[in-house]
Amino acid sequence: MNLKAGLLSLVVVCGACSQVPQKEDVVKDSFDFAGRQLKYAIAQVDSAKTKLAEEGSQKKPVSPRAIEDDGSFKMVASRDWTSGFFPGELWYMYEYTQDDYWKEQAQAFTANIEDQKTNSGTHDMGFKMYCSFGNGYRLTKDATYKDILMQSAAILTSRYKPTVGCIRSWDHNSDKWQCPVIIDNMMNLELLYWAFRESGDSTYYNIATNHARTTMKNHFRADYSSYHVVDYDTLTGSVLHRQTHQGYNDESAWARGQAWGLYGYTMCYRETKLPEFLSQAENIANYIFTSPAMPEDLVAYWDFNAPNIPDEPRDVSAASLMACALYELSMYNAEKAPLYKRWADTIVDSLSKNYRAPLNGDYGFLLLHSTGARTFERDVPLVYADYYFLEALLKKAKLEKEGTAIL
Repeated sequence: MNLKAGLLSLVVVCGACSQVPQKEDVVKDSFDFAGRQLKYAIAQVDSAKTKLAEEGSQKKPVSPRAIEDDGSFKMVASRDWTSGFFPGELWYMYEYTQDDYWKEQAQAFTANIEDQKTNSGTHDMGFKMYCSFGNGYRLTKDATYKDILMQSAAILTSRYKPTVGCIRSWDHNSDKWQCPVIIDNMMNLELLYWAFRESGDSTYYNIATNHARTTMKNHFRADYSSYHVVDYDTLTGSVLHRQTHQGYNDESAWARGQAWGLYGYTMCYRETKLPEFLSQAENIANYIFTSPAMPEDLVAYWDFNAPNIPDEPRDVSAASLMACALYELSMYNAEKAPLYKRWADTIVDSLSKNYRAPLNGDYGFLLLHSTGARTFERDVPLVYADYYFLEALLKKAKLEKEGTAIL
């Protein structure tokens, strides 16, 4: 080959190389999108508050929750169980970017729900206080946040029923339930385990672990799918009823309920290192991801037993939760780690490519196509879907860089 021909070949090869598509950085791309979208969301919140003030409304909304069926912006007061997720998203933005703008916004939205630290009428202290103040304390070590979290944890323990071995969930519908416990409550245990680590008081550890064990015993079917609600006799601790209140029917597997269980038992294993909790998490994962009702993109339908699959709504919130759990679960089983991570990566890729809201649209929510329950918030954006999506992205990035998905 002469020199001229050789140089020509080199140019052709290099030109072809330059046209090979680079692998997309889904974490960076998603956080870049989230940064722009959440600034729009903050503007929407400010606009909604201004309008309420001009109307003389007595409503005190603090955080976005969803989009109503009529297309209006649904915001909630601090007492709503979802009020801590939007502050949590802002803390995650600060964690990723280290930009003080996000820190200041997170601090402002977090301060709006401080009044909930003494709310003994809810089991959702973890959702509200740990997602907001908990992330804030983790990232800033603000002593004030620590005090608020300790108060919140102490209040949560007041709902523990020793005879049952669980923290009571709902106080409403006392004519229907004596002591209802929902699978969602597994998520609130993280606040108690945190309080144990910070204080050394084993009361927090014991209550959380007892609750997890009782739930493992009574909430799950033989195939490791779970009911949504178990109602207990307050005098004997025996099971009165098992239901799936927000799913298709009582014997169905409501997708987000399965996700709460997967995340919850993965977290409980991290905090206790009890093998029973790891086994439970892996069995739940196996149920979810071997289900014939799971679609190829691994973004679950809202209920695994919904009758009109594939023409049923998806639940992006359940998918985001599952991805979070799987990244961490991959740390605890070397043999199954590639499988768990592949499932999680598939979910994250699917959400980022096919379920993203339009920029500067949908009031600033990040993801579309979540489903709250059988009768409400069907196929809409939901704030907790966005929160757990950002968490999954952070866990993915940390796992790939440092070998741990623990934030």
